[in-house]
Amino acid sequence: MIKKILAKVYVYFILFLLYLPILFLIIYSFTPAETTGVWEGFSFELYGRVFFNEKIMRALLNTLIIALSSAAVATLLGTLGAIGVFYMKKRPQKLMEGINEIPVVNAEIVVAISLAILFRVFANFLEARGVATNSPNFVTLLIGHVVLSISFVYLNVKPKLQQMDPNDYEAALDLGAKPLYAIRKVVLPAIVPGIVSGFMLAFTLSLDDFIITNFLRNQSFDTLSTYVQGVIVRAAIPAEMRALTTYIVLITLAVVLISGIKRDSRSARKAMLRAQKRGTL
Repeated sequence: MIKKILAKVYVYFILFLLYLPILFLIIYSFTPAETTGVWEGFSFELYGRVFFNEKIMRALLNTLIIALSSAAVATLLGTLGAIGVFYMKKRPQKLMEGINEIPVVNAEIVVAISLAILFRVFANFLEARGVATNSPNFVTLLIGHVVLSISFVYLNVKPKLQQMDPNDYEAALDLGAKPLYAIRKVVLPAIVPGIVSGFMLAFTLSLDDFIITNFLRNQSFDTLSTYVQGVIVRAAIPAEMRALTTYIVLITLAVVLISGIKRDSRSARKAMLRAQKRGTL
């Protein structure tokens, strides 16, 4: 009994520490004070002002563009890679899985520096042959974010492939389906949940990335993380950022709740179908 109480207290204490800063930020988003921690009366002023802050809106747009673009590319490549590795023989399959784990456990600063050096060498190579380059640019940043998230997409799709009966694909081929058609009609529908979760994870990783973004971006291209870092060097964080972060938290909560409701309804439908099948038998 005491162990259960202590375990619950420990869990709630950790959750309290994790969410206290977010709660603090949300509370002070309802006051127009420029300094966080100073209360100047309850107001929704910041929630309107944030949309008129041109620098924050530009940084937000840049962040969404790079996050959506890199998540789409990483999801496509990661899904195709997971399907390809899944149907490999055991020895090359283990080799590819080991290679895929390296970016997951590797330090992000190592990835950022190595990519920055690679792009610089490539740019010098092109410039020496008279080809003008503008590196770093959006493409280098996109590649960096894809490299960051593609392994996580693979890890989300792989379990869904393992849950699928591998004979289904072979059966489709035996029945005359072409490989691409069989993948589209048999494999992809079975792994859609893994693809969606991989996309969301890739989007989240790109959304809050700073290290790779700082190394591979053009200096005129600011995301939210690089914008905040550049501002706090000279002054305090703009008050409007408190409202923006609250918007992000609310959107995240809404997505989590909606996905949870859909998952529960899907499970309920499956349970009802199983019960109906038992009743007919």
